[in-house]
Order: sequence, then structure tokens, then C-alpha cells
Amino acid sequence: METDYLKRCFGNSLSQALADVAKVQPSDPTEYLAHWLYHYRKIATEKEENRQEKIQLQEEYDCSLNEKEMMEMLKQEEYQIQQKCTQCHREQISTKKAIFMQEDTRAFEKEALKQESLPGTSEMTPAMPQQSPPSESAEQTEQNFDTPQEINLEKMLPIEVAHEMLPSSKFPP
Repeated sequence: METDYLKRCFGNSLSQALADVAKVQPSDPTEYLAHWLYHYRKIATEKEENRQEKIQLQEEYDCSLNEKEMMEMLKQEEYQIQQKCTQCHREQISTKKAIFMQEDTRAFEKEALKQESLPGTSEMTPAMPQQSPPSESAEQTEQNFDTPQEINLEKMLPIEVAHEMLPSSKFPP
């Protein structure tokens, strides 16, 4: 019955203590055995704490690796999304430019059609000075229609200077 009690209470530690007593052969084996068993509990708890700490550190390391992998995946996904967004933005801009260009050409075509449909404007060209048809009154033949270059120059320079530079203008000297 005593052996069962010792196995139950001390288990493997008693056999380790007796093996240590046999190795060391102290002068008082009973005192050595009591001292060894007393400190064995502290040593066992320290070993258990160290083992738990190692397990916890390993778990933290694994979690940090998982977090790092997740962050890398998120960064990669963010980069891919950003690339797709940039590509879509470029496509939208090019589409808008194409639509804008089409609308501009349509507007110019409509303007040209309007000018062609107006009476007396069929022989006019936009870059040349406009001339009135001979059937108009004398008052209308006195009018001057300038080219866009002449208009811009007249706006930028004083009237006297613009008149001197443009010999075709009808301003009084």
C-alpha cells in the first residue's frame, strides 16, 4: 500500500530521486532525498512554465507570420485593384476624349451645314474676308469683314498701331 501511495503521489520523480541518491552517495541519503523532492516541485513548475512560454512564443510567431502573409496578400490585392482602377480610368478618359472629339466634329458639321443653308453664305470661306454680294445696298458694301488674324491683332494693339501694321484694314489714318 505504501508503494501505491508513493507511485501515486510522487510517480516518476521518486525513481529519479533515488537514482540521483545512488549516483551522488551523500552522507545522509534521507536528508538529500527530502531536499531533492522539495526542490523537484519548484524545478518541475519552472520547466512547465518554460515549456508553456515556448509554446506561447511559437504561437505568437505563427500568428505574426500569418498576419504578415495576410498583409502581403492585401497589399498585392490593393495594388492589383489600383492597377485595374488606373486602367479603367485611362479607358474612361480615352472614351470621353473620343466622344468629345465626335461631338466637336458633329458640332462643326452642323455649323457648316447651317452656313451652307444660309442665303448668300455658300461662296464664303472661314479664313478669307467676307465679301457682300453685289446686289446688296451701298451701305452694306462699306462694311469691313476682317480675318481672324486681323481681329486678334486689332484687339491686342491700339487702333493706330494695328492700322499701320495691317494695310488691308479700313480704319481712318
